[in-house]
Amino acid sequence: MTSTDVRSLPSRPLHVAVLGATGAVGQELLTLLQERAFPVGQLTLLASPRSAGQTLEWNGQVLTIQPVSAEAFAGVDVVLASAGGSVSKQWAPVAAAAGAVVIDNSSAFRMDAGVPLVVPEVNPHEAFRHQGVIANPNCTTILMTLALAPLAARRAMRRVVVSTYQSASGAGARAMEELSELSRTVLDGGTPMSSVLPYSLAFNLFLHNSPLQDNGYCEEELKMVNETRKIMGLPDLRISATCVRVPVLRAHSEAINIEFCEPFPVEEARTLLKDAPGVELIEDFSSNRFPMPTDVTGRDPVAVGRIRQDLSEPNALEVWLCGDQIRKGAALNAIQIAELLLDPAAAAAAAQATAGASA
Repeated sequence: MTSTDVRSLPSRPLHVAVLGATGAVGQELLTLLQERAFPVGQLTLLASPRSAGQTLEWNGQVLTIQPVSAEAFAGVDVVLASAGGSVSKQWAPVAAAAGAVVIDNSSAFRMDAGVPLVVPEVNPHEAFRHQGVIANPNCTTILMTLALAPLAARRAMRRVVVSTYQSASGAGARAMEELSELSRTVLDGGTPMSSVLPYSLAFNLFLHNSPLQDNGYCEEELKMVNETRKIMGLPDLRISATCVRVPVLRAHSEAINIEFCEPFPVEEARTLLKDAPGVELIEDFSSNRFPMPTDVTGRDPVAVGRIRQDLSEPNALEVWLCGDQIRKGAALNAIQIAELLLDPAAAAAAAQATAGASA
């Protein structure tokens, strides 16, 4: 590609494939395709062989789930993939070679230098630089960058320390079902025994169950570190994360401490976040009312609040947020990327940004 080339989707009804259609995120993708009137001309549902042959209803049609195969990508314009990293590594290159744009919700390609990692409200121009695959970031990263980006655009950011409170939905539909079932077990006086998560989440919490690394951080925490730097174009940003599973069915919460290179007035930050795309301010100090998971469950915005001065550091602010992990943290962000590729104005802005960067 030349410096000003951008890669958009054609402006016509599209052949869309959903890979991982039976999972929690796959189901949300189907809901959002209909809710947002995405220009679907043909919809193909793909999943593992064990799910093949099942039927799902979408937009008044009864569709049969097909097993994923090279032939299934023939004529497909865009693939919304949410079937796990190993599946994406196997099939995303096949789909891209067949001419589709793959928007992948797994971690398989996020840190590949040649694959854009995109949050449309933060770095939309990057989406147009794809070579067939665009990575959808980790759920906690998406939510956090929506709050960080408008602040970083105003004042240089030095350090971010975040603690997450992650719902069962981040581990999929089976984890959500298990939390409900084991909560009933506890209420009935029984002993909860988990088979999906390593420990029972019913009336309990535990540090995130992704693999621990040699440095003592788990994989989920390092995703937040590395992906945030890539999305925001701040490779030297100092970030530390602690990720925790909590007994909430759906929607993640985050407590973020943000240090800048100079003081950042609270009211200025509050105004920026209130006006930021994809963000909703929920804040009432007089009644101690701030964002809760129930405020955002099934909704698009990331709710922020309790924006306050860090008493220990004059250059730091504290921010609390909640966002629906399945929606903005996964399915919605993927569809917004596809919508971006259909937007002529966004394509023109991306071409201009690319040309300016290479000038």
